[in-house]
Amino acid sequence: MLIDSGVNISDDVAPYGGTSALTQLEHNIVAGYLIMAGAISLTSNIVVLLMFVKFKELRTATNFIIINLAFTDIGVAGIGYPMSAASDIHGSWKFGHTGCQIYAALNIFFGMASIGLLMVFPIQKITAQSYNLLILAAWLNGAFWSSMPTVGWAGYAPDPTGATCTINWRHNDASFISYTMAVITVNFVLPLSVMFYCYYNVSATVRRYKSGNCLNNVNIDWSDQMDVTKMSVVMIVMFLVAWSPYSMVCLWASFGDPRTIPAPIAIIAPLFAKSSTFYNPCIYVIANKKFRRAIIGMLRCQTRQQITINNQIPMTTSQQPPTQ
Repeated sequence: MLIDSGVNISDDVAPYGGTSALTQLEHNIVAGYLIMAGAISLTSNIVVLLMFVKFKELRTATNFIIINLAFTDIGVAGIGYPMSAASDIHGSWKFGHTGCQIYAALNIFFGMASIGLLMVFPIQKITAQSYNLLILAAWLNGAFWSSMPTVGWAGYAPDPTGATCTINWRHNDASFISYTMAVITVNFVLPLSVMFYCYYNVSATVRRYKSGNCLNNVNIDWSDQMDVTKMSVVMIVMFLVAWSPYSMVCLWASFGDPRTIPAPIAIIAPLFAKSSTFYNPCIYVIANKKFRRAIIGMLRCQTRQQITINNQIPMTTSQQPPTQ
């Protein structure tokens, strides 16, 4: 049966191909957004990867995290966006139960891996081997949380729009609540705390150097660290913008009545979460001068020899911060 367009669909609606909380026009609008966002995301992240292929100077330990982030973004844009857009055009989920499980698991996998990588990014003063271990841990984190609903801890099902799959909000039992609380703690509160802590530490160090008038005496490594810090600040803000709505909806579903979640919020929250796939590359270019020089050089079709990525010191300089 049809319900008010502002309220979540009830449990008795067929989960696949059943009634949607959106009109077909609204589905088409969402599909148009997904197609546009997917195209932008794929293009921009492929450009980021090409930059690393062309400019070996960018292949530092810290920037290796960005390479991995680009792969998570490409995963969501290349797999999740097309399946969801096709279902929106169709008006309901069109890939059946198995497709729903695969789609939801892959989106959770790439999403949680991306969050783990964002948490690692602002961490500094560690070795390249430590970075690699943390990057591996981020991917394993994604694999763990995406696999749990497939083995009975919570579950995957179409969302109220009926055109995309995610954690099953309709059954807010103990399994769903415990899974949701664990995910929010490990993949929202913890990363946010680490990001703020790292930003505070670097900011404190900058203030010490400024107070001692020492910034002019440090090498290009410090400039690199400052760029990482600026990128971290922007990423903290965008992390909050992207994942706060989704976290709030999960909390609402856990401690309230999932059927009272307005349909627009139910669809906007995951779209916000996916938005990081196309704004991350913009952050790299805007906040990091090396990336800006590299992308400008690529757009001008300049050779590698014509582009100066580092101004003062050879490009082989390490990424380690100055000794204190």
